[in-house]
Amino acid sequence: MRCAAALLVGLLLANSAAAEPEPAPPSLSTENVFRTFGLFGDWALDCKQPASPSNPHVAISVPSPGLVLEEQTLGDEYAVNRYSVEQAVKLSADRIAVEVVFSPGTENEQRQKLILQVRKGTRRTLFNQPEGDEVRVKDGIALSHGTKTPLLKKCN
Repeated sequence: MRCAAALLVGLLLANSAAAEPEPAPPSLSTENVFRTFGLFGDWALDCKQPASPSNPHVAISVPSPGLVLEEQTLGDEYAVNRYSVEQAVKLSADRIAVEVVFSPGTENEQRQKLILQVRKGTRRTLFNQPEGDEVRVKDGIALSHGTKTPLLKKCN
């Protein structure tokens, strides 16, 4: 009886070990994805001109390890739009999927999903959809205006 019980316990342990999922392959952290795509730093349509609604300036930084922040400035008379980047995944050689929190820690906090195209020192938003809301940008077109999203250049 003891031998049968020991055999049963051994079989159960072997089956539970076999059922353990394989560990997922290591993926790049959000910070490393941004670093790989060269996204840290300042971006604008025209880096030499001041920020305005027609010349947005974007600054992407890592104020502390693992915390990626983006700030969009439209000029002195506008509030700075702040985003905390929660996750970034490489989709292709020039595209990444990003999950952000707009206005983190405020009553206006909102989760959004984006797809960015990054190539040759430029960046464009191809897709944007706030959680629980309609798509705002599709295929690089801001649907509310029917215009292309700005092609920002990396500033030195």
